[in-house]
Amino acid sequence: MKNRVALYLQDAHDLRDGLDYVRYAEQKGFEAVWQAESRLVRDAIVPMAAYAAVTDRLKVGSGVINNWTRNIGLLASTFLTLDDLAPDRIICGVGAWWDPLATNVGINRRKPLIAMKETVLIFKRLLAMERVSFDGEFIHVNNIELDVVHGRKEPRHVPVYIGATGDQMLELSGEIADGVLLNYCVPPEYNQNALDKIEAGAKRAGRKLSELDLPQLVVCSVDEDHAKAIDTTRELLTQYLAQQPHIAKASGVSMDIVHEIQSILGWPATHEQIQKAKHLVPEDLIHRITASGTPDEARAKVKEYMKNGCTCPILYPVGGDVHLLIDTFATD
Repeated sequence: MKNRVALYLQDAHDLRDGLDYVRYAEQKGFEAVWQAESRLVRDAIVPMAAYAAVTDRLKVGSGVINNWTRNIGLLASTFLTLDDLAPDRIICGVGAWWDPLATNVGINRRKPLIAMKETVLIFKRLLAMERVSFDGEFIHVNNIELDVVHGRKEPRHVPVYIGATGDQMLELSGEIADGVLLNYCVPPEYNQNALDKIEAGAKRAGRKLSELDLPQLVVCSVDEDHAKAIDTTRELLTQYLAQQPHIAKASGVSMDIVHEIQSILGWPATHEQIQKAKHLVPEDLIHRITASGTPDEARAKVKEYMKNGCTCPILYPVGGDVHLLIDTFATD
């Protein structure tokens, strides 16, 4: 069995260039492309539809949408539509979002575990083409179904992967999801605790850990010039450590460093602010929590994640030559 590998795209490229990247990745044996939806910049659904339309075999996942801003009926009908475009190639990756962004747009992320569980369970029932009534704490639906008149009426195979970082969400993912999208900017050994929590949740549902898919986002900066690759990643980490504190916590970064970076960066961060603060990110941290450097260095680091339970690395090209990254990890 050949090694599995996938591509992760966010917003650091022209959207039409992304179509070229996913076609090239498919040619080179990549199994999937995952589209981010995190900051207020690029939604996941429009690019997913575009990627699905220009590929034939590649799976297309959301990596990840949040479970707060789309009504459950809209969420289910959106993925039904994507599945119409690319039958059995669509993956719904969903996460609990993060603060301060959620708060800043008026979302109160209370009881995130209950909210996530209701979302996943009702989503699955709707995609199974059931008629659903449910009166939960967050979801209230009365006698609804996906009202397909023209098209396939059979149940759709859209697996749900939860993007989980905290222990409780990891356990819940093991209990109710088809897979768990392990986070990036963490050291490979982070996965050991994550796998323990996922397995505990799986056992509650009478399942084995081996029944779940465990792909992992991996920040990957590849360049024949080692120093250039490292500097590209340093800029990304400067922004992430300031704006996504849950990632900083999971990666074990000193809160003193985080606070100092936060004191320099605004929201949204400017290029000038990132340049001013990036020296605060130590090089040893870059090597510990990303796959950055020459092609050989990047491949070696990705193997560490796979040895620690990652079933499929999802490579996030943070800059530079995306075709070089794809060639570095090509399986065909």
